[in-house]
Amino acid sequence: MLASEQALELIESRLSRRRYEHSLQVALAAREMARDYGLDAEKAYLTGLLHDYAKGLSGAELLRIAEEQRLLQEEIERQVPDLLHATVGAYLLEAEGKVLDPEILYAIRVHTLGAEQMSDFDKIIFLADMIEPGRDYPGLQRLQCLARKDLDQAMLFALDSTIRYCLEQGRLLHPQTIKVRNNFLQALKE
Repeated sequence: MLASEQALELIESRLSRRRYEHSLQVALAAREMARDYGLDAEKAYLTGLLHDYAKGLSGAELLRIAEEQRLLQEEIERQVPDLLHATVGAYLLEAEGKVLDPEILYAIRVHTLGAEQMSDFDKIIFLADMIEPGRDYPGLQRLQCLARKDLDQAMLFALDSTIRYCLEQGRLLHPQTIKVRNNFLQALKE
């Protein structure tokens, strides 16, 4: 397993400067949230560092790897291959022997679209990606506040924000995001 220092070197060599800074901020946010929720803060930090491991790959490369490894879940992923960066990143980290911890790999795999089954650790990585200090979008402060109080409420708000953004930008919506949003909404109503 990579130590945090090794992970920093690895992502610095793979990612653009902007994406490297983003990953560092996600790691710091994840560490802080994990502490607040009584989870493994250093594991959250490492996961935050590595969450965008495949983000520097081209859409064609993401699609090629996903097709070869049978990682495609929906046709939309062919049309918007950047959606594959989470799944491909988790695959590469494991295949290259850099990360073998299933909790870290799963959190990386679901940090973009979410999943119907998410642990608090998974939610923290998902949310840290959205609330890190470099982000700027309507509703960010509300989401930052919710993330510190209630992970499920924060997830619903985050998913709603993502869906709203995609609609406003005329972007395709991945069916997984809608399923996950509906799952959180139903769970919170119960």
